[in-house]
Amino acid sequence: MPTWLPSIPYQVPGHGYWDPVTSTLEWCEEDYYATPYAAEMVNTLTNVLFLYFAYLGLRSCIKYGHDTVFHISFIGYLLVDPWQLVDELNMIYTTCLMCYATFSYSRSTLFKSSLASALSLLCVGITLYYHYLQDPKFHQRVYALLTLTIVVRQMYVMEFTLRPRLKDSENRYKLRHGRSMGMDEKEMSRGEDSRDQQILKNMWVMIGVGLTTFLAGFGIWALDIVYCSRLKGWRRELGLPWGIVLEGHGWWHLMTGTGAYFYITWAIWLRHCLNGRQDEFDLVWPRLFSLPEIVRVKSGSGNGVAVNGHAKKNS
Repeated sequence: MPTWLPSIPYQVPGHGYWDPVTSTLEWCEEDYYATPYAAEMVNTLTNVLFLYFAYLGLRSCIKYGHDTVFHISFIGYLLVDPWQLVDELNMIYTTCLMCYATFSYSRSTLFKSSLASALSLLCVGITLYYHYLQDPKFHQRVYALLTLTIVVRQMYVMEFTLRPRLKDSENRYKLRHGRSMGMDEKEMSRGEDSRDQQILKNMWVMIGVGLTTFLAGFGIWALDIVYCSRLKGWRRELGLPWGIVLEGHGWWHLMTGTGAYFYITWAIWLRHCLNGRQDEFDLVWPRLFSLPEIVRVKSGSGNGVAVNGHAKKNS
C-alpha cells in the first residue's frame, strides 16, 4: 500500500453513544473510529443519498402529477431508522407497496382489496418472523424474491404494452371498432408503433443501467464479507480519508440506492404508458450516468426523449 499519501490514522474502536449493538447485520466497518456519535461513519454519510433521492422523487411526483403510489414509494426512502431492524424491514414494506402497484393496475375493487390485505398480512408475518429469527439471510432472500417477482412482471407488462408485434394494435383496433382501418388511421397506428418502439428501447437501457448498478452493489457487499479482515488491514494502512474507498457498505448504499431509484422511475413511466399517456410524458436522461426523470410535456410538443445526451422528438 502507498505510504506517501497524507493521511490520518484510524482510532482504536471504543464504546460509543449508540452502545450496545442491536443490529442483526454486521458490516465490515469498524465502530466509532471517527466519532463516538456515529457507530459506522460511512454507513451514516451514505444514507444521506436515500434522503436526496427521496427529495428528488417526491418533488418530481408532485410537480408532474405522477400516481400517488409512487409518492408513497419515495417516502419509503425517508424512513431510515436508527434501529437496523426497522431500516431493513422498510425495504420489505416499500417493495410490497411496489408489488401492489404492479399487480393491482386495472383490476377490480375486490381484487385490489384482497391484494392489499394479503400484502399487509405478508408484511406482518415477515416482521414477526424476522424479529424472532434475527437472521439477515431470511431478510435478504425475501427481499430478493419480492424484487425479482415485481421486475419480471413489469418486464412482461412492458413488452406486451409497447412492443408493436405483441400488442398488435391494428387487430385490437378492429376488435374495438368493428371495422377496418383507413389509410389515415393506419398511418397514425404506424406512428404510435414507432413511438412505442423508441420508448421500449429507452426503457431497456434504463433497466440495464439500473439493474447492473443494483447487482454490482450486492456483489461488492459479498466481497466485503468474504475479504473483511484483509480490507480492514488495507484501510488501516491507507489511513483516513483514503480508507473510506474500501468501505463496501458505503458502495452498497450508493449502488443499490441508485438502482432502486432507476426502478421506481421506470415504473412511473410504464404506468403512464399503460394509461395511454405516452405523448404527455417524456423521459429526461441527458447522460448515461445521470439520474433519469419522467416529466410532463406541453400539449402538442410530441413525445420527446432525451437519452445519453441526445434529444429525440417524435411528432
